[in-house]
Amino acid sequence: MTSVKEFRVDREPTAEELGRGAFVFTDDYSVFDWGTMPDTIPGKGASLCTMGAFNFELFDVNHIPTHYRGVVDPASVSDADESGESTADAGTREIVDLGDAPSAPREMAIDLTQVPDLPYDAGEYDYEAFHREAGENYLIPLEIVFRNTVPLGSSLRKRREPAELDLDYDEWPDEVVDLPRPVVEFSTKFEEQDRYLSRDEADAIAGHASVDRLEELALAVNHMLTDRASRADFTHEDGKIECLYHDGAIKVADVAGTFDENRFGYAGQEVSKEVVRQWYKREQPEWVEAVGDAKAEADAQGVADWRTLCAVEPRELPHDVRQAVANLYAAGANAYTGSEWFEAPDIDAAVDAVRDL
Repeated sequence: MTSVKEFRVDREPTAEELGRGAFVFTDDYSVFDWGTMPDTIPGKGASLCTMGAFNFELFDVNHIPTHYRGVVDPASVSDADESGESTADAGTREIVDLGDAPSAPREMAIDLTQVPDLPYDAGEYDYEAFHREAGENYLIPLEIVFRNTVPLGSSLRKRREPAELDLDYDEWPDEVVDLPRPVVEFSTKFEEQDRYLSRDEADAIAGHASVDRLEELALAVNHMLTDRASRADFTHEDGKIECLYHDGAIKVADVAGTFDENRFGYAGQEVSKEVVRQWYKREQPEWVEAVGDAKAEADAQGVADWRTLCAVEPRELPHDVRQAVANLYAAGANAYTGSEWFEAPDIDAAVDAVRDL
């Protein structure tokens, strides 16, 4: 389970074979690695599922291998609770292409791979144990991050000097910087606190998977998302992919190119969950600060779960903020896909609304 979507397993993966199942997208959200927040954003799950499916089908026609199998036709899901989780029998669900779905889907059919436990002991993660259990069918324990811009506050500014990226600056300027070419980085996937890795560290953690191939896939995905975004007047700032390894092949997994996984801009305004992050920084800075303190303390103590050390809980978003963000997700998905999946304001009105939050 992730913090914003749930797994439905129809057939378990084995050491040799991929399984079958689905992501069930909920309206939950997560910021600052907190996990499930205390309220929900209406319609967010369907927006992400629709946008993610659109991108996977774009990857497919461009010969990028993925774990995507289609979306579950909402008309074939008879019993669904408010979160979108289906209780219908797996045999009654019809898997279709996104264009054949009569309405915005909440379930995405996927191939499943193994996700072994990552042991943590004496302040260290045991990747050797992970790979002993994983064999040659596993979710690669990395996030492959690609960046087209370097915004203010980006952690890249702490790790790299401008000259290393062929930028004509002696030091980082106080403005967003467009990169001359995309930058690819590797970070951990299953650790309680994400950390960026050297290429050698990433290669060791990837197991059988080639980091060169992972970088190649990330650049191809980034190129397609950037092109699609520009066609809808969005700018694609950065994002990530996750991948599985099976029988010598690497496939794009999880979900890619949504407003949760990536950062997009429209007319100078962020169109992603960055809007929510910034709201908490302005309106509940004591929680954001407590999160940072807890992460630092967990590092010092060698504790895996930093949340147990956080002294402040996040509060709910006000109703008007939740609705503005919900409209942004829906209007953004409509604009990005070029189809009116959702009843929502047009993208200009939705973007203007969040500027004033």
